[in-house]
Amino acid sequence: MTSSHQDVPPCQWFSRLAAFLDRRSVPRLAWLFLGAVLARGRRTVTSWIRAAGLSTQFRPCYTTVAAAGKKAKDIAARLVCEVVKPLVADLARLTLALDDTPTQRYGPFVQGAGIHHNPTPGPAGSPHVYGHIWVVLGLLAVHPVWGVIALPLLARLYVRAKDLAAIYPQHRPEFQTKLEMAAELLRWAHSWLKYLGKPLWVVVDGAYAKAPFLKPAMSLGMTVVSRLRKDAALWTVPGPRVAGRRGRPRIYGEHRIELAKRAGQRRGWTTEAFELYGKPAKKRYKTFVATWRPVRGMIRVVLVDEIRGVLRPGVTEEEIRAVAERLLALAA
Repeated sequence: MTSSHQDVPPCQWFSRLAAFLDRRSVPRLAWLFLGAVLARGRRTVTSWIRAAGLSTQFRPCYTTVAAAGKKAKDIAARLVCEVVKPLVADLARLTLALDDTPTQRYGPFVQGAGIHHNPTPGPAGSPHVYGHIWVVLGLLAVHPVWGVIALPLLARLYVRAKDLAAIYPQHRPEFQTKLEMAAELLRWAHSWLKYLGKPLWVVVDGAYAKAPFLKPAMSLGMTVVSRLRKDAALWTVPGPRVAGRRGRPRIYGEHRIELAKRAGQRRGWTTEAFELYGKPAKKRYKTFVATWRPVRGMIRVVLVDEIRGVLRPGVTEEEIRAVAERLLALAA
């Protein structure tokens, strides 16, 4: 008869991450972590079980995964304390990346699944995908061989309001927007990473450059790097307060800033070499300070001039974020 207690796999990190569970489930979860690394094809728990060699114990494995889901915050906190801390010891600041990622699912009775926008449809792909969508928080680290990589820390499952009715009431979560989930993830990360004593930056795409996300990030003292809409309502910086004038100081300037006109001006441009995906690249950019209502104050704007228009074919948002982060570091 096969024993239900496995030996702990030879990976200290997996064992430490699983330490929050019952002692009978710790070795099983550690093996499932190993199976998740070795699994091929569809990224499902079944493939993890098969890759870990636990097919004869699939029922306890599903129970272990459910228990790990309930302890996700504790396991992620252990990940930050035990794994992340030595990786970021030499960094001047900690850079977080936050985005929503869809995972395709099959079948009409998948709990929490729905139809979402497909960010990478491809030449023959559909603009929409059926499955789950996760708001994922990761920590950016530099690997000596692979360059910048994202280490996922914690994620939240986003379910559209119209899809909540299909979930059983006892399992139905409260509706939260992606921006609310992202702000919650930032608060969790700040509660653990603040003890490292390093500045916290967060890199997001333009969908998160809105007040429900920006204001909580600013209240936590984080620096947000994002993309502005080309028609963003920017205003100049207010001038010095006039002596003797009553009332509160102005927050916004009196003149509107149009990005298209600023980009069309010949003055103020600077050219510098940057490293993008391990390769040197020259970028021509312009930076200035403006005021913006979603943050109720000043922001630094960076315009990047591309040779083939605003965005040349093949440019990814990760490349734009890397350039913007580097430019903001230089301009600070």
